[in-house]
Amino acid sequence: MTEKLKVAWCITGAGEKLTETYAIMKDIKNLYGDRVEINVFISKAGDQVVKYYGLYRDLETSFDRKWVEINANSPFLAGQVQLGKYDFVLVAPCTSNSTAKISLRIADTLITNAVIMAQKASVPVYIMPSDYSEGVVVTTLPNGKKLELKITREDVEHVKRISRMDDTEVFSDPHHIYKIFEKWTYPKEEK
Repeated sequence: MTEKLKVAWCITGAGEKLTETYAIMKDIKNLYGDRVEINVFISKAGDQVVKYYGLYRDLETSFDRKWVEINANSPFLAGQVQLGKYDFVLVAPCTSNSTAKISLRIADTLITNAVIMAQKASVPVYIMPSDYSEGVVVTTLPNGKKLELKITREDVEHVKRISRMDDTEVFSDPHHIYKIFEKWTYPKEEK
């Protein structure tokens, strides 16, 4: 690979799997070094959550650039994605709110706008919804306490709908991010 792989990593307000995702993304940045450029885009709700989990400064120092949402078009991520500045968009983790908005085509936040515009421009999108399958999940809060959350059928219906969209891959395990980067950094053999 001669050019850098350019990735827009989007963080919404989901705390579920946030610290694990951060650790994996930091590891990927270390593994690939200057072969990848990872720019971090944080929603307004995500800004609160990354601060709550104590990751705000770490995101700033560990990745190439970091922006926080001002509105749906600022910073102008959707335009950058449509113009081909990024090879793909990664939304991890993705709240049930953002998942529902993407499913229903509501582009009123920085991240939902960028995802929908990426899909329209055939730019690959990878989404890790926090509410992937129906049932009860146990998440760990920043203070170490456990919290049980009920994932509803309605939440999962939005995930299923997104998984059928063109140029979009939905996954549940943060470790799948390694496979995404491998796919992009190790091209398949030509026949």
